[in-house]
Amino acid sequence: MTLKEILSVVDGHMVDGECPDADIQMICASDLMSDILTLEPEKALLVTGLANVQSIRTAEMADIEHILFVREKEVTQSMRDLAEESGISLAETELGMFEACGKLYAAGLPGGYSS
Repeated sequence: MTLKEILSVVDGHMVDGECPDADIQMICASDLMSDILTLEPEKALLVTGLANVQSIRTAEMADIEHILFVREKEVTQSMRDLAEESGISLAETELGMFEACGKLYAAGLPGGYSS
């Protein structure tokens, strides 16, 4: 599923710039960044409500190139700057994590903890 298709499913939008042409194969969803670091994501989207630089740093360490912030979280300028420096795209949705992940799962994206 492309990032553009994902944003359509969750009625989301990019924080800055255009939507990159990215193929997403799994969702890694958590507000607890240590959980994300236990995964081996490949072509993943980080879905989180943790709107601070820690989420950007975690994505960088886990080789996740795209983050979707849920629950109308505000993305700060320092987050934008770090994401740009790290090559990470940022998106937002008004949906809560449960609903966003449910819609994405129903659209065919597996979770990071799937076997």
